[in-house]
Amino acid sequence: MEIPKPNGGVRRLGIPTGLDRWIQPRLSQRLQLIFDPTFSPQSYGFRPRRSAHDAVRAAQTYAQSGKTWVVDLDLTQFFEYVNHGLLMTRIGQTIRDKRVLRLMGRYLRAGVMIEGVVQPSDAGTPQGGPLSPLLANLYLDALDQELNRRGRAFCR
Repeated sequence: MEIPKPNGGVRRLGIPTGLDRWIQPRLSQRLQLIFDPTFSPQSYGFRPRRSAHDAVRAAQTYAQSGKTWVVDLDLTQFFEYVNHGLLMTRIGQTIRDKRVLRLMGRYLRAGVMIEGVVQPSDAGTPQGGPLSPLLANLYLDALDQELNRRGRAFCR
């Protein structure tokens, strides 16, 4: 399903089928157990036992320690432009089960329905499904790692 956006673009909304509603949460839970421990401690979004309030407290700690600059980033149309190849490579570095990789690839390439016709998808992730938050964190983990490598104080 597509939802028009104010700037004229289109937001992909993932509406899982009945079977997807059963599979995706279980797959997400298992993958979360594997990947979450590898994520940056400065990553707060859509993670177990972490919240936006925790991110605000971290930012306050940075300010109290003397940091004087704040950069607020909004990744415009993030979900529409996630590169499937990069995301699948990241997943495949840890997950070796071809059946899981094939299933993840199918979810990413499921496409969108436009005026009753399914259009294939070669980029982006569907929003609204149980896998979306985990896939976003997997994709953005490279950004977190680079910021850590550069010694930057941040919270995402």
